[in-house]
Amino acid sequence: MSIRVLVVDDQAVVRVGFAAIVDGEPDMEVVGQAGDGAEALRLEPELLPDVVLMDIRMGGMGGLTATAELAARRSSARVLVLTTFHRDEYVYGALRAGASGFLLKDCDPQELVDAIRTVAGGEALLAPTVTRRLIDAFAAGEVIAPPAGDARLELLTRRERDVLLHVARGLSNTEVGAALDIGTATVKTHVNAILGKLDLRDRVQATIFAYDAGLVRPGDRPS
Repeated sequence: MSIRVLVVDDQAVVRVGFAAIVDGEPDMEVVGQAGDGAEALRLEPELLPDVVLMDIRMGGMGGLTATAELAARRSSARVLVLTTFHRDEYVYGALRAGASGFLLKDCDPQELVDAIRTVAGGEALLAPTVTRRLIDAFAAGEVIAPPAGDARLELLTRRERDVLLHVARGLSNTEVGAALDIGTATVKTHVNAILGKLDLRDRVQATIFAYDAGLVRPGDRPS
């Protein structure tokens, strides 16, 4: 069964370009295009996309509001944010709103289709380069972190906190395992436990939680 994709961007040439890339894959199809968030919200119940490629800055309703609304609806569609990042001060808000992935618009076509497959498969995608830029934005004061502290941290074991810390710094399961000297399968078990205890959907939400709770702070670097 093909992965159903809705492309949302206020620039027609960008929509057409992304649509051409997606439709060129044998396991994907573009089921619709929207010029802003409001149109995407109107189309989503009718088209039932698996993945929404969502721009952030658009005329009319922006991607941040639309992403939050899709999350509030408990839509099965998963949002993959596409942006130029360095011009977007709302990236952190988009992730907190419920986006499942974040990708730069200047990514390679193969990166785009791989990201769509990842997100459609139920995984989250936050590329290490994006994580690094996000952390740098925090450190430079370009993104304002919410007040630290969350009682749910007490639900986690010491090892689960260690795993969450490394996940929030952008490490893959393999890299987390190497850093903590545990197997990749064990890391996956810990990640699943973390998501369950904190009632989070995926690694992106876990990363946002770690910042909100003060577990990871601006300027932190992977050890």
